[in-house]
Amino acid sequence: MRKEINVETWYRKDHFEFFSKFDEPFYGITAKVDCTETYHSAKENGHSFFLSYLHKTLVAVNRTVQFRYRIIDGKLYEYETIDASPTINRENGTFGFSHLKYRENFEDFLSLALPAIEKVRNSNRLMPDESGENVIHCSAIPWIDFTSISHARHYAHPDSCPKIAFGKMTSDNGKLFMPVSVHVHHALVDGYHVGQFMEELKKLMQEPL
Repeated sequence: MRKEINVETWYRKDHFEFFSKFDEPFYGITAKVDCTETYHSAKENGHSFFLSYLHKTLVAVNRTVQFRYRIIDGKLYEYETIDASPTINRENGTFGFSHLKYRENFEDFLSLALPAIEKVRNSNRLMPDESGENVIHCSAIPWIDFTSISHARHYAHPDSCPKIAFGKMTSDNGKLFMPVSVHVHHALVDGYHVGQFMEELKKLMQEPL
């Protein structure tokens, strides 16, 4: 479900019109996130650490309204919920895009995510069967403790979906940290809103599953 927002009366009308004209309206921010509690909780309960932090990321995304805005055919929409479209690695070294439905409850999310991931791993296809604008594009790069990242972009194709990348987990004084990169469309999301999302994610990552 989505609803159209009247840009003419929107409080960020000037920002929307200004940044929508940019050749590259996306900008990115990378921050270290303490993932100690989420990692240990996942291992103690026999859950995937990847799906544990991905779910918490989705919860933070859905709680941050600016991450639910999309530009479609020049119009502004707010989606009720946002799903995830993460890359899924395969044993042959390739990956496929997936579509994982958002559910606020972790167990409900897992029940849909696990078979969807297996379907991607057992195929050679790049694109998922289902896609849409109400997703975040996610990449897990657990081999690199990056401090910044860029994304391949097809500039001829209109795109306003946030892109979130997760890096290698490292240890510091008994705490576990993971770099999280967020790329967003500046017509929809300012640095202040990215900060709100990051604070929500950091809070969720300190909570057990």
